[in-house]
Amino acid sequence: MSDSGWRGTARSRARDLGRGIGRGGRAAAHGVAKGSRATSARFQRFARADGADSSGLARFVELHGVTIAGDAALTVSLAGTVFAMPVDEARGQVALFLLLTMAPFVVLAPLIGPILDRFRHGRRWAIGTTVAVRAFLAWVLAGALVDDSAWLFPAALGALVASRSYAVARAAAVPRLLPPSMSLVRANSRINIVGMIGMTLGGALAGALSWIGPEWSLRLAFVIYVVATVLAIRLPAVVDSSRGEAEVDDRVPDPAAAATPAKVRNRIRVLPPLVRYTLWLTTGARALTGFLTLFLAFLMRERPIEGWSGPVVLGAVVAAASVGNALGTLIGNRRRLAPPEAIATVMAALATLTSIAAAAFYSLGTLVALGLVAGLNSQLAKLSLDALIQRDIPDHARARVFAWVETMLQAAWVLGGGLGIAIPLDPRLGFGLIATLLVGAAVVAVRSRAMGAHGGETAVGAETHQ
Repeated sequence: MSDSGWRGTARSRARDLGRGIGRGGRAAAHGVAKGSRATSARFQRFARADGADSSGLARFVELHGVTIAGDAALTVSLAGTVFAMPVDEARGQVALFLLLTMAPFVVLAPLIGPILDRFRHGRRWAIGTTVAVRAFLAWVLAGALVDDSAWLFPAALGALVASRSYAVARAAAVPRLLPPSMSLVRANSRINIVGMIGMTLGGALAGALSWIGPEWSLRLAFVIYVVATVLAIRLPAVVDSSRGEAEVDDRVPDPAAAATPAKVRNRIRVLPPLVRYTLWLTTGARALTGFLTLFLAFLMRERPIEGWSGPVVLGAVVAAASVGNALGTLIGNRRRLAPPEAIATVMAALATLTSIAAAAFYSLGTLVALGLVAGLNSQLAKLSLDALIQRDIPDHARARVFAWVETMLQAAWVLGGGLGIAIPLDPRLGFGLIATLLVGAAVVAVRSRAMGAHGGETAVGAETHQ
């Protein structure tokens, strides 16, 4: 074969190879695009089902998924810097961390809640502001990490305050977007399911970018928050509607009006009986979660289970709690459910019995079971409480009630965690005490409900039914 003929054949083969690669690349791209479209279509069908599309709830679900993706990216970025807490740190340092977690709530209850209620006719802008603030602070944090700036801690705490403010505004707005065929528990559960998806995707992307540097995952969070801000502003106008709402009447007792610890009892008394009842059960669930998190961390270091390493046991319990959280969310999304207060009652009883079992039969099996039940209890109790507040609290006080309730629940988590680091590391003593605490919360819940039943309608509850 001549030299020119060989060259022609080589060029022909190269062209054929290039065409083959091109066709393969296009086929692969087409397959990826087709899979993405299929996944997107399934997600949209899930978000828009049961009338959520026409009511506007679907848009809110999408907004929440994007927002939680940003939160996950922010958390991954800060995990190894601000909030890293090795197990072998001193108890005093852990106690300081517990106080740090309460800082956002000191602002949330007395300040943010009333502000959100005053701007309830501009909920889209209020929700958008809580997201936009996090976008700004994510950018500030990215620069602070690079420069080792003193703005690191203030910006991180500001992001926590904005995150909790968003949670309050979100919970207060959901009833406005509820389709007629959907319960509040199911709506909240659907929002949480999409939030879990967003957390997974946002955390995975942030984890990949963190290999370059934590500032890059923070910049990813910034971009995600900007998108979420636009989605918040584009929520349906019904979110801002004042139809059917009462104007703020300062003469009506406000569950969040009192600012001193001595008036906590009075705050609770003005809530509807079922809200009070479920609130106490949910505080027990949060106390259990806080206790289990910190008590086990120290217990597994000093008194591990025979035949098992401490990290393995901790990992198993954490995994079980995560499964419980996910299972609780899926159960909440069922079309037919028992009344919210009944769900909270069953879960509180199950958590108490499992805590007693862990005290009596200390083993890997009972600890895993306790982790599973704790996650399930925490998720279902909170879904039930949110549904009752959304149903029974009037619009003009809903954000304040949510703000104060979030503060109370965080205080319960801190109380449980503080108990876990303060008591001797004895499994029988520890799990026996938390079981006693759960029983105490249940007794207070029953008494609070009974007092409401005999004492007539509360001020807030009465206004709800006017």
